[in-house]
Amino acid sequence: MKKIKNYFILILAAAIMTSCGGLNKMKKDSGLIKYEVTPKVLEAHAGIVNVTIKGTFPAKYFDKKTTVTATPVLTYQGGEVAFEKVQVIQGESVQANNKVISYTGGDFTYTSTVPYTDAIKKSELVLKISAVRGKKSLAFDPIKLADGVIATSTLVDKDSRPVMMKDNFVRITPESQAAAINYLINSADVRKTELKKDDVSLLLAYIKSVSVDANHKLKNTVVSSYASPDGKYDLNEKLSGKRGSAADKFIKNEFKTVDAAKAEGFFDEKTTAEDWEGFKAEVEKSSMQDKDLILRVLSMYSDADVREKEIKNMSAAFTALKTDILPKLRRSKLIINTDKIGRSDEQILSQMKSDPSVLSLEEMLYSATLTKDANEQLKFYQATAAAFPKCIRAANNVGYTYLLLGKADEAAAAFETAKAIQNNDVVKSNLGFCALVKGDMAKAEGYFNSMTASTPESKYGLGVIAITRAEYDKAVNYFGNEPSFNLALALVLKGDVNKAKATLDGMKELCKCGKPSYLKGVVGARLDDKTYMLNGLKEAIGLKAVWKDYVKTDLEFAKYFSDDTFKSIVQ
Repeated sequence: MKKIKNYFILILAAAIMTSCGGLNKMKKDSGLIKYEVTPKVLEAHAGIVNVTIKGTFPAKYFDKKTTVTATPVLTYQGGEVAFEKVQVIQGESVQANNKVISYTGGDFTYTSTVPYTDAIKKSELVLKISAVRGKKSLAFDPIKLADGVIATSTLVDKDSRPVMMKDNFVRITPESQAAAINYLINSADVRKTELKKDDVSLLLAYIKSVSVDANHKLKNTVVSSYASPDGKYDLNEKLSGKRGSAADKFIKNEFKTVDAAKAEGFFDEKTTAEDWEGFKAEVEKSSMQDKDLILRVLSMYSDADVREKEIKNMSAAFTALKTDILPKLRRSKLIINTDKIGRSDEQILSQMKSDPSVLSLEEMLYSATLTKDANEQLKFYQATAAAFPKCIRAANNVGYTYLLLGKADEAAAAFETAKAIQNNDVVKSNLGFCALVKGDMAKAEGYFNSMTASTPESKYGLGVIAITRAEYDKAVNYFGNEPSFNLALALVLKGDVNKAKATLDGMKELCKCGKPSYLKGVVGARLDDKTYMLNGLKEAIGLKAVWKDYVKTDLEFAKYFSDDTFKSIVQ
């Protein structure tokens, strides 16, 4: 009995030694496993970090009865984060449904992701392995596979490009006042009855008014005198000239005490011997019986004598013309041209601050363009919106200013007010940018795509959204050719670094936030242009000191971490 017991113990011990020996041997020889990691340095795109690991086992390594669980982990100062799934592989004698590695060798390919956070920007990709054989388990030593994480994509500038609705303020408005003096047939005498007509009286009153009004500037006076197209041309030419002289004398007398009238060219006199254009216009307006026939004659014949002859042949028609049409053509048209001068910028700004109620809608909208203080602009637009609650421009511009001030919630409320007045493309675009800066890319995309026509602003917004989704080619297409930080960033991320450099160099003004300058550093590092890199980093750190700490953990510059010049900039 004792011999049987001892034999059993030996068998059990042998089994234990065999199982442990299999695990221990795999742990001891784990260095024989070859790993290939893609990418070699982990990168963040679309807010996640992707990794692909290919593991290759040599022959006679993988124990037939062992199951191995491999867990990729990003370790960083203060913690670690495991990828979303594990890789389970098994020997050929294990009864399970995992990837099988035969005793003669084999490989596996693992792909997974982890959400990007700033904490893992400086981290290491470590593979943690545990093996199980029967009831025994053994943890292998962690294996470092790669460094992480290049986070250049997170530099995307989720900025807004809201659209302001412009005012229609015009300080100088052309103004005219007109009157007509009619003459008897073959006469150039200005009759007193003509001077008492309402239009002439209004013209004379206008002259007196604008001559002393500081808000009006007299430009010129145009006197156009005509003869009707009946009769001989020579006679009509002389007659129209006499009528012009008479009317000109009359109007000049009204301006004899006005200093502005002394300017050269103030009085302009024109004469028309035969007023066929006026004749045609009066006939078209009339209801005379042969109207169409007369108009046909005018279109068929260009010769004045032939026209007159053909019309006179229509005796009934010509009788109507003599009484209803031709008398209206024997005239002088008097036109006074002035400029109405509106309030000055200083006056509008002062009035907006004291009592805006006396200002027009256009003046109130315009007032906001007279200050660079965004908070003051907001007050002006709010006052305009209160005075004109149905004005979409005022409501939109309140939201526009809020967005520039970084107050997206308040901006969205103002744009919703504008939307209730009219849901046009400008409002849709601006609501899109509200959603964008708040991080709701799907909602922003919906607004931009709902527009009846795309605009440079909406395309820019869609380009920003494309970057956040790692759709870099699409982003470049949306941005077009206008140099911008986000365009340069998209080009870097799609691998077109030389074009990114040209884009950065083509920017007229670099943001004081330092982002474009920092991206120059990244571009320089990727192109192995050390001078360009160092200059970009110096410029960025000079604008914002925060870049000094950021660059210390940015693996874009890993190969320069030990460079003395690099260290002198970041330390």
